[in-house]
Amino acid sequence: MSQIFLNLHRAGYHHEERGLVIPAVATDTGVSARLLAVVATTGTFMLVELVAGYLSGSLALLADAGHMFSDLAALLLALAAQWYTTRPPTPRRSYGYYRAEILAALANGVGLGIVALTVLYEAWHRLHEPREVTGLFMVAVGFAGLLVNMFGLVLLNAGRSTNLNIRGAWLHVFGDALGSVAVLVAAGPISLFGWYIADPIAGAVIAILILVSAVRLTRDAVDILMEAVPRHISLLEVREALRQQPGVEDVHDLHIWTIASGFIALSAHIVTSHVRGEDIRQLLINLRRLVRDRYGISHTTLQIETPGIPEDDTRFCEGDPRCLP
Repeated sequence: MSQIFLNLHRAGYHHEERGLVIPAVATDTGVSARLLAVVATTGTFMLVELVAGYLSGSLALLADAGHMFSDLAALLLALAAQWYTTRPPTPRRSYGYYRAEILAALANGVGLGIVALTVLYEAWHRLHEPREVTGLFMVAVGFAGLLVNMFGLVLLNAGRSTNLNIRGAWLHVFGDALGSVAVLVAAGPISLFGWYIADPIAGAVIAILILVSAVRLTRDAVDILMEAVPRHISLLEVREALRQQPGVEDVHDLHIWTIASGFIALSAHIVTSHVRGEDIRQLLINLRRLVRDRYGISHTTLQIETPGIPEDDTRFCEGDPRCLP
């Protein structure tokens, strides 16, 4: 027995075609309905805020309306991506369409950045030439906007920790909530003292907060698309933990990456002196439990090798500087 190839798959995976093991279809769990409700409220209030910003002359309101427009596009994109991920896998796309949510998150991150930079540009000009705005009008619209945003945040909060697509949508709405707060803060000195410069300052604060969120969201999406090791997992630590298991002599060609939010995969070559089928079976069970329980990795592919196999036949990354030994 020179090599044994065994694939261990998470519970819930099933065979749809002979020789093809593919993930089960992703479930929606009510996310689409919540997104649709947020789309409706955001779209309605965006029109209200756009008209109010034009009538009052407030950059903070117009900036928030512009951000809500990007929110509307982002939420529609998130809604489409959420639906797309529920499509069944195919022989060509054996992982299904999970990464549609990552592409949507990346697009949302870039969109947020563009909106933030546009608002910063306009705020810079208004700092030098402040315009008169209506403070009381800002208070009324800002307060109404805050209520709408809080409604959206509550609806999307449940899925933001496990779904990068929903996190992107939640960040859009959260940016709007911050914008509404900034509008209310700016309205005070404008109404009481006529300090119109508070308006572009509020707009700039909104833009900076949005930009920070955009950078983080884009970074996380790019990491997944580049198949980087998840930030909460140390590849070297996992390799050492595998090597310390009884029966394991070496581990190489170890890779850990994220398919989609909460869907982490691992592949590795395991060198062992075990030759009995029962010993190998138990070793694989132990390794699978280790990475699942300690690191949350449930999709595991392990190639078992015995000592003495020529390295040219097993170490596919040998001599390649792009691969970790």
